[in-house]
Amino acid sequence: MNKGDDDVSDKQLGDASRGLATYLAGPQSRRQFLRRAGTVVVATGAFSSLLAACGGGSDAVEEQLPTSSASTAASGSSGLASTTTSSTGSTGTPAAGASPAANVGNVATGPDVAERRIRKLIALTEPQANVPQEYETSNLMVNLWKQLGIDVEMKVIPWEQMSDVVWYNRDKWDITAWQMVGRPERLDPDEFLYNLFHSSTAEKGYNFVGYINQDYDDVAVAQRAEMDRDKRKALVYKAQEIINNDQPFLFTVYPKASYAFNSAVWDESTVVDARGLGIKNSWTFFDAVPKGNQKDMILNTLSPVTAINPLYISGGTDSWITELIWDRLMRIDKDGLPKPWAAEKVEWSSDTVVVCTLKQGMKWHDGQPVTVDDVVFSFTAPQGDMSPMYKPFVSGIAEVKALDDSRVQFTLKAPNAAFETSGLSKLNLIPKHVWEPVLKDLQAKGTNAEKYQEDKPLGSGPFKFVNWKRSEEIVLEANPDHFHAPKMGRWILRDVPNVAAAVGGLQSGELNFLSDYTGDQQLLEQQLSGNKDMKMVSTTVVGFRFNAPNERRAPMGDRAFRLALATAADQTQVQTNIFKGFAELADSHVSKALEFWHDPNLKDYSKSDIPGAKQILADAGYEWDAEGHLLYPKGQKETLKPET
Repeated sequence: MNKGDDDVSDKQLGDASRGLATYLAGPQSRRQFLRRAGTVVVATGAFSSLLAACGGGSDAVEEQLPTSSASTAASGSSGLASTTTSSTGSTGTPAAGASPAANVGNVATGPDVAERRIRKLIALTEPQANVPQEYETSNLMVNLWKQLGIDVEMKVIPWEQMSDVVWYNRDKWDITAWQMVGRPERLDPDEFLYNLFHSSTAEKGYNFVGYINQDYDDVAVAQRAEMDRDKRKALVYKAQEIINNDQPFLFTVYPKASYAFNSAVWDESTVVDARGLGIKNSWTFFDAVPKGNQKDMILNTLSPVTAINPLYISGGTDSWITELIWDRLMRIDKDGLPKPWAAEKVEWSSDTVVVCTLKQGMKWHDGQPVTVDDVVFSFTAPQGDMSPMYKPFVSGIAEVKALDDSRVQFTLKAPNAAFETSGLSKLNLIPKHVWEPVLKDLQAKGTNAEKYQEDKPLGSGPFKFVNWKRSEEIVLEANPDHFHAPKMGRWILRDVPNVAAAVGGLQSGELNFLSDYTGDQQLLEQQLSGNKDMKMVSTTVVGFRFNAPNERRAPMGDRAFRLALATAADQTQVQTNIFKGFAELADSHVSKALEFWHDPNLKDYSKSDIPGAKQILADAGYEWDAEGHLLYPKGQKETLKPET
């Protein structure tokens, strides 16, 4: 195109080009653009000609040229590039290559400006094909944060690598997209309240962002010890208020989990929609009744399983496998309350002493009997450093001992209102004759149980391990000798890393249970509506999605910086345009699915407020250079390099 063809400046061409790049980077948009556009005419200051070339349609994106903070404030706008939402609810985001936003007036000068400039921050996310909602959310947030003058780049990284970096290299990353999935034992708020943010779990446990707050520690401990439900509720509210005030997690949504199954294969009345979990739960896997000759439940996972280990949880899918292979003394029932499982009965003699009577006749999958010594070992093995992930769940136990050949007594250091849920329903029972020599060998080598993988995982649960072809499939078979023997023949989990392929597998019959779906739930509903045998069930789960700023690395350790990130974020767009309404706005680590425990009066961060976020930074002493790049407050300088 010659310059004379249109009266368009180089800057305007650049703006439009960046908008086009954003459009082509969106979900499915490259394919749709090439199919529908053919030619592109760049319009002055807008995207209207591009939209016309694309026929408007479901993926329309309107780009607004950058505005100064003064004009933004005057107009009352959040400063977010405008978006249009079509009938399918898709959304546009600010251009990925947009220049740093204008500042709020604090233009720094002097010899220290260069060394005060905040380095490029790296925001990790999983691939779009695997987890499109996470990818789109990260893209939205990164572009909003750029409007604060933050140099931030989104980096796509496979789950296996991402989990390894975040979990084992805790000082090597800046921000990551993450989720806490719904698990039965999380229906009591204690697991998230204590383990996510208590300082004792920061080095190796769930507190991977490194949040340290003594006031929070005190409340997290106190709510565990409070046996009066209403008094405990007040403490749970207090814990949420502290987190809301500090923003160690930048919450986005409580997603609705949508799963689907073939009702021609499985009796619909035996598929259980468990509270806060949906139909993907142990009770469905134990009790689903096949209607014909197909006895195998064939499911999918989008993220490869990295470990099958009763002393380590490396991901959401992994945790469901441990639920099936290993028993626990108690199990969370369909109503969300703990009930005796491997224990015949559970009896409290005081607030700190509980006796569990083991079911008789239980056997490990190798035929050896399950004994009280195995139970004692299962709760003492994680007390040292061999199982950092499970250590917090046994840290409150003062003593565990066998009273006779059927009874085990637990003495707690203090009353623990959640012990049945976060202890007895959490710890996997493991065979002492297998794991005792393994742990001794690992300890001698200076490593822990998280690095160990049995060739043939051995439990006592309703399913036995058969085979694991890594990145292909895992096969479990029903244990007919179990006291709660499954109704199905086998449980087969197949790695299907692409959302569209997973849905296609359900429709073709290659799968009969869609157990992992992270795509457009509205689209899934439409795709399955034409087949009466396909049943989709959506449930708000106890888990949540969020962005996690690593407080070990400046400036994320600064509360004001995190508050600015939260204020600039736009949860409403995530809920409406990315999750298409199949989610609730998140403001706490206690899900709205837990109505009794969730604090409804927390500060609202649901809408983006760019001027407000900039003001938070300015009030905390942050400044901007002449190009609009964010600088540390005076007296601070950048000491880190971007992690690649």
